[in-house]
Amino acid sequence: MAKKKAKKQTRTFKLFIKAFWILFATGVFSVALVFLLASWGVFGEMPTFERLENPQTNLATEIISSDGKTLGKFFLDDNRTDVPYSDLPQNLVQALIATEDARYFEHSGIDARGTLRAVIFLGQRGGASTISQQLARQLFVGVRSKNLVEAVLQKVKEWVIATRLERNYTKEEIISMYLNIYDFNYNADGIRSAARIYFGKEPRDLKIEESAMLVGMLKNSSLYNPIRREELTLERRNTVLAQMAKYDYITDAERDSLTGLKMDINFNPENHREGLATYFRMYLQRWLKEWISKNPKPAREGERDTWNIYLDGLKVYTTIDSRMQGHAERAVQEHMKRLQQEFFVQNTPDRNPTTPFTDLESEEIRTIMDRAMKNSARWRAMSREGKSEEDIRASFNRQTEMTVFDWNAPTMEKDTVMPPLDSVRYYKTFLRAAMMSMEPQTGHVKAWVGGINYRHFQYDNVIQGARQAGSTFKPFIYAAAIDQLRRSPCDNLPDTQYCIEANKHGNPEPWCPKNSNGKYTGRSYTLKDALANSVNTVTAQLIDEVGPRPVVSIVKNLGLTGEILEVPSIALGTPDFNVYEMVGAYGAFANQGVYVKPVMVTRIEDRNGTVLYEYTPETKDVLSRDVAYAMVDLLKGVTEGGSGMRLRHTSAAENTVYKEIITGYPYEFTNAIAGKTGTTQNQSDGWFIGMVPNLVTGVWVGGEDRATHFKNILYGQGASMALPIWALYMKENYADPELDVSLEDFEQPEEMTIRVDCDKPVEEEEENQELEDDLEGLDF
Repeated sequence: MAKKKAKKQTRTFKLFIKAFWILFATGVFSVALVFLLASWGVFGEMPTFERLENPQTNLATEIISSDGKTLGKFFLDDNRTDVPYSDLPQNLVQALIATEDARYFEHSGIDARGTLRAVIFLGQRGGASTISQQLARQLFVGVRSKNLVEAVLQKVKEWVIATRLERNYTKEEIISMYLNIYDFNYNADGIRSAARIYFGKEPRDLKIEESAMLVGMLKNSSLYNPIRREELTLERRNTVLAQMAKYDYITDAERDSLTGLKMDINFNPENHREGLATYFRMYLQRWLKEWISKNPKPAREGERDTWNIYLDGLKVYTTIDSRMQGHAERAVQEHMKRLQQEFFVQNTPDRNPTTPFTDLESEEIRTIMDRAMKNSARWRAMSREGKSEEDIRASFNRQTEMTVFDWNAPTMEKDTVMPPLDSVRYYKTFLRAAMMSMEPQTGHVKAWVGGINYRHFQYDNVIQGARQAGSTFKPFIYAAAIDQLRRSPCDNLPDTQYCIEANKHGNPEPWCPKNSNGKYTGRSYTLKDALANSVNTVTAQLIDEVGPRPVVSIVKNLGLTGEILEVPSIALGTPDFNVYEMVGAYGAFANQGVYVKPVMVTRIEDRNGTVLYEYTPETKDVLSRDVAYAMVDLLKGVTEGGSGMRLRHTSAAENTVYKEIITGYPYEFTNAIAGKTGTTQNQSDGWFIGMVPNLVTGVWVGGEDRATHFKNILYGQGASMALPIWALYMKENYADPELDVSLEDFEQPEEMTIRVDCDKPVEEEEENQELEDDLEGLDF
């Protein structure tokens, strides 16, 4: 009986063992089958080998300055720029591993211990997703489904993809891919954007506590949001620091010290309307689109055949220097804020009932306002909606909540309520500005400021706007006279009324220009003094001598593309030009007569570093070296004894009026500076173009409409409106020795055939030239 019972127990045990192994084998087989089916794509599409090797992530186009800084990016939804593992700080990697995957370097994509723990404790003691699995979800699987079955299948897909990722990439590459793919909110896509937006620095410069905060956000960036939920995010950061101490990446003392620190957020949102060089970036956007239209993308299966500046991760290397750009923007803001205050004082309704317009009739003002209304974004938007003109016009007279520009507001914006038509007139009260700075030897544009505030004034006055050049055009008349007639800066001409008769030089009527003050001194001026003091009668005599045609020929060769009539009146700067072309033209004077077309982009690379574009300089020999130097000498006279003399004053006592109206005065420059101020009729435009040997900078200031201007020349001249911006900009440049902006004099040609030293008697200068010629013939 006992034997039978023993036999029965043995048989039962064997059946149990057999059943166990059958169930175990079935389980293993089922798991293997599930994995196999998942890898075959039965539970949903799986990435191919090619997609694993080249995962398609949208990358923003990065705009890089000449000094290696990121000026901005072009993106739609993904403001992402990849960072290689070598550029990630060790503390960031350590924080990530300590918090998300402590055994990261020990497994091959699936953490068996973590998975078993998660199953036994139902996730109460932590999840089991490895960094590789989280990357798989981000790249290929997507948001976790709320349906249990679908969620399980998604998890299986993650496991399969994670193991494949581990076979295709190194551990370091997976870490960098994961940090580059994550969305940290506020257009902070990827670790580089997150570091820049939340802390204003590159990832490699992150401190331990900053890295800990960003790693803490990986759990849920919407929940752990440092801008909206600071306390919650601080707690999460401290949890990460505790994990780092737990795994000995930092000491307990360091943990205690760091957890006591507040989060030092330096929030710098990145978008197309804010940040450095906004006007330049928008110009560059148009330039890139034109370049793309002429340069198709190499054909690849499954990819677009055209480049996309918002998705393809191009790197655009520019000539802009971020430091000089910052100096330029600060100079414009500092002066324009002060100049605008004075403009408001002079244009109160009791002083000027038609403010901001001067000397206009009611009908002329209605025409201006009607044109502005039809050009507005509101009018265009309502037209697209199918609204009638009557409805649109009515909307412009209804009280509306809006945010408008205000120099005195902390953010330069204020909320208000007014009819949109009043807002149109309000914006027309603001003076506009433009500035461009260029290295004349290379044509490299170093700074570009198209206006006073891109968010509210998007018209780029550097290259889109063309305004009368005024006296800044006069140097081209002098250049033609020196080049064609061998005139010298020391030649004398009288300041008397001068008329060019009718039908001469294409002039239908007699042309008798007056000086700006309407007076004639009767005295004789050297050409140098005449240009320094902008004597119109002398300029009229010169264009009569040389004729308009050679002048037009020279300026065309100097890159001025606008329409220029071959008539004498161009001598006083009646044609319209933009700052971009004027700076390029003046650059030839500083570059020994060689015109170099301004260039902004030096190289374009794709996301893999393949060079797609490299610029080739466009140059033209326009003037001889001695003519170019004679022009530089003439223009130096403007700052030595003419309208630019205020650059050299060393004390406000030299002119107390200047102290009141000129920002930053006195400037106390002592180095060689060549330049020219310009003021157009009624003070509608103020110009200053100033040069040192290795930098040419042009500034324009004026209203959107020519009828918006100062009433008197004291405030409305180029020396008051534009010159201070140049001076403030150059003062900051000189304060930074690394920029290497020249303090030396301009280089004089060894063989100078044009007399420029007006203090030296002609006979002595000729004798010196003969002696130099004789010495050249001797053999020492």
